[in-house]
Amino acid sequence: MQRRSLLIHFAATALAGLSVPAWAAAGIKPGAKAALIVVDVQNCFIDGGTLPVKGGADVVPVINKLAGAFDNIVVTQDWHTAGHTSFASAHPGQKPFSSIKLGYGQQVLWPDHCVQGTEDAALNKGLKLPTAQLIIRKGFHKDMDSYSAFEEADHKTTTGLAGYLKARGIKTVFVTGLATDFCVAWTAMDARRLGFETYVIEDATRAIDLNGSLAAAWKQMAAKGVKRIQSGDIVQA
Repeated sequence: MQRRSLLIHFAATALAGLSVPAWAAAGIKPGAKAALIVVDVQNCFIDGGTLPVKGGADVVPVINKLAGAFDNIVVTQDWHTAGHTSFASAHPGQKPFSSIKLGYGQQVLWPDHCVQGTEDAALNKGLKLPTAQLIIRKGFHKDMDSYSAFEEADHKTTTGLAGYLKARGIKTVFVTGLATDFCVAWTAMDARRLGFETYVIEDATRAIDLNGSLAAAWKQMAAKGVKRIQSGDIVQA
């Protein structure tokens, strides 16, 4: 009996010494050093828009609920010029969703979308983000696309978002919005590269999934250290 008691004691001691992430049992509670990034939840990417993402509208209530857990929220907005280089219509003979090489690299060509000042480019009116403090507009240079909230497609031209977040003392970012496999993924990977702990909240995103792009994006994000979670993992205030 004594030997059995000792074995039970040692087993309990070993289990007590295991390192379990604090949020595994209790969830993740964003604090003052965390920010929610809401990527491109605009009319153009929602049913009825010029480049709709299937189920795009479904992210709106999820993001609205998440917003209550965050003191800091940043919103991004695709903001293209008319005739933007990322539009298939700007390249005679090219069709939407084809790909060409431009001066800064390979570019998927899109239907005309999110043109500056149009209702198509407006943030979806269903968004309720009372603590949003900053809107980052991207893709406004006519000759260069921009997926990431942190830098444009040449990987040189920055938006200033990293400096803003660091000046505010932000250490962790949670990325949501449209589309998972393009602007969300590029934003998340750049955030991680720039030193932020980075999460993508999967059910607060939707994907285009062009030729397997969604699976490829998750694989790339995981390789960069981006963490994949659900909205239910966030502790509401």
